[in-house]
Amino acid sequence: MDHGGHGGHDMSMTPARCKMNMLWNTDIIDTCVVFRSWHIHSNAQFVGSFLAIVALGVLYEYLRVFQRKLDYHIAVSVQKGKGRDNSRDRSGRNSPEGNYEEAGLLSGRRLLSTALTGTPVPAASRALRAVVYGTTVFLSFFLMLVFMTYNAYLIAAVVTGAALGHYIFGATINADAILADTTGGKGMACH
Repeated sequence: MDHGGHGGHDMSMTPARCKMNMLWNTDIIDTCVVFRSWHIHSNAQFVGSFLAIVALGVLYEYLRVFQRKLDYHIAVSVQKGKGRDNSRDRSGRNSPEGNYEEAGLLSGRRLLSTALTGTPVPAASRALRAVVYGTTVFLSFFLMLVFMTYNAYLIAAVVTGAALGHYIFGATINADAILADTTGGKGMACH
């Protein structure tokens, strides 16, 4: 009595499983991208996934540029607000001594907070900066996980997206800031 297949079950009914590789590979079918639900079953799905990953790389580069522009606009706004600062001495210069005099030990105000740590940022702007930063960090680690599939095509998608995004959103540079920078640049940081 032959029931077909293995143990009486038809093998064609077994759902396809994700291929998990810890070595360089060029698999297309049954590749899973980060989640089990992002399971590639066909060449068309693979092309769609490739394009989606390229788009995520472009989005990451956009967010990096957006983050710098946001910081610039917040800095301009905060600088305009500093023009109304009351801690100026009689000569019109900022006076650290004035900050000490106005902020007593028991007043609860921070002494020289702007001189030691920078200019305070309003809560709404801080929240927006935090959301953009968190999104950028999430996306950078997500792309790292895509890279860790060790799939040559998906790695190429990440690199292509980053390069394309850098080309699109990196059309200008601040030459003075770059020439004055002594830190040596960003390097190979994740974010």
